[in-house]
Order: sequence, then C-alpha cells, then structure tokens
Amino acid sequence: MKIIVTGSAGFIGFHLCEKLLESNFEVIGIDNINNYYDPKLKNARLNHIKKHSNSKNFQFFKVDIKEKNVLNEIFNNFKPDIVVNLAAQAGVRYSIENPSAYIESNLVGFSNILECCRAFKVKHLVYASSSSVYGGNTKFPFSENDSVDHPVSLYAATKKSNELMAHTYSHLYDLPTTGLRFFTVYGPWGRPDMALFLFTEAILTKKPIKVFNHGKMIRDFTYVDDVVESIEKVIKKPPSGDKFFDAQKPNPSKSWAPYRLFNVGNSNPTSLMDYIGEIENCIGEEAIKSFMPIQPGDVPQTSSDCLELESWIGYRPKTSIEEGIKKFINWYRRFYEI
Repeated sequence: MKIIVTGSAGFIGFHLCEKLLESNFEVIGIDNINNYYDPKLKNARLNHIKKHSNSKNFQFFKVDIKEKNVLNEIFNNFKPDIVVNLAAQAGVRYSIENPSAYIESNLVGFSNILECCRAFKVKHLVYASSSSVYGGNTKFPFSENDSVDHPVSLYAATKKSNELMAHTYSHLYDLPTTGLRFFTVYGPWGRPDMALFLFTEAILTKKPIKVFNHGKMIRDFTYVDDVVESIEKVIKKPPSGDKFFDAQKPNPSKSWAPYRLFNVGNSNPTSLMDYIGEIENCIGEEAIKSFMPIQPGDVPQTSSDCLELESWIGYRPKTSIEEGIKKFINWYRRFYEI
C-alpha cells in the first residue's frame, strides 16, 4: 500500500515514516525542510530513516506543499492509497510574528493537498489538527463535541479552517477525511522550540528557563510513540458517513459525509512545574527559573477526552511523563554527545 506523508522530516512525520516502514508500507515522504528550526535536525531525521532496515520502501522529495504543480506530479506518479498531511507551519507564538507563513502553508498548502486527494481518488486523508482549536474554552477535558469557534491564535484558526475545508471535500467528493487534534506532543527527535527541548538544553548548560504564566500552566503532554501508534491505527479505518447524524443537533466531530475528528492526548494533564520537576530529576540538576507572564495566543490549560478515539481504534495514548521524559533526555544526551 502506498502512502504519502507530508512533513516527513518533521518531528511526528519522521516517527510515523519509521513506523509505517516497519509495517511494510511504501512511503513517499515530502518536506520543504524550512528553517523554522535548525534544518540539520531535519536532515538527521531523514538520514536515520535511510538507515532503516526497510528503507528501500522510502522515497523522499524536498517539496513545499504550496507548490501545486510539483505536488500534483508526485501524486500522479505514485497514485497513493492514503495521505497523511503533517506538513504545516507550526507554533502558536510564531504565528503572531509571521502570520503570512501560516496562511501559505496551513491554508494554501492544505488546499493543494485536498485537491490532489480529490483528483487522484485517495482512499483516506488523515491530517494534523491541534488542541489549539479549543482556544478560549474552559470546560475540561476538551471534547470533540465542544464548540471550537473562539481561537486565540492564528495558528489555531488555520487548524480549525483545515477541519472545515476537509469536511467540504468529504461532502462534495466523498473523500474520507480524519482530523487528529494532537495535544502537546513530546519525545526523542522533538522540536527545538518546544518546552522539553528548551528546558533540557538550558538546564544542561546552566542557563535560565523561561516559565510562562509564572508556572501556572497545565498541559496534556502526549508521548510521540503513542501519537504515531494512534495515526497508524486511524489510517487503517477510513470513516464513512454517520447514518444517525442529526443535522438539527449536529455533533461537530461527525457528519453525514465520510468525516471524523479525534483528540489524541494522554488524558492526564500535568502542571508545568511538575513537568519541570521531572526534567530536573532525570538530569540531576535544578533549573534556574525565570518566571514570566503568559504569552499572547497561549492558553493556561489543556486536557483531552479521548474516549471517541479509544472507541474508534481500540487504543489511547498511555505513556507516563516520567517514562517519556527519561527517553527524551537519554536521546538528547546521545544525539548531542553530552
């Protein structure tokens, strides 16, 4: 079975490609390898894939999903059965500094993905949404049944837009689409702009860490292996229209069309201070903390209800932060030879 993974040099995309190769998929990776963070890490991930025992089933193309004609050519050449779109401009805070990057990648790029899936009759499109779509909601845990009409960052707004765009294609063209709302993914080979990476680097070099909202933050930290396990299981189960869908009392996560949305989180929200404490325990050093106000576009708390996901695929994320942080720090020390 042929599968295109966009964002294949990214954090989740890299792990997913390796997982799919283990399952004997033929994987076509696409990534623009931009400089949002150090491209050396992205290239190192790709080199790691090339060393995989099943790497003969992996092909990579350095392409931006904004390049519609090139994207169309790849789809035409490979005729993929499944597409997993993980390519996006990531980061809540960066969306305030550089909004145009989010419009181009997350909206124009995603539109190109949808068009290619339609034109080449892809059997299932799975795409990354985000817990950020819950915006200013204060009902916890976040459920797919909740309204997500009040985003607090442009990044969140683009992810909500992706869900709406996908539904349109599911309705108009009978394209099965599944959106996955990821909750604060962390683990080995992670993004350098994320808290775990920043904190680990700072503690090991005895520099201060920035603790936003004066430490009064709660996150549903979700280990990357659990995320890719969820994606692989979702891939194998394309949605069909819900024949019991009630248009007078619509459930936002379902439809008469072949369309689903799922939270992918650990369902075990952890305070930021406890998270930092676990990093300190694993490293054996106390962090120098610089307490700061909450940043624009950020929210103080996230928490996931993943009962829908578990009901759909018989699986839910389960790795503890103790186990996950230990694995990350062991990888970090090996990778950077510290």
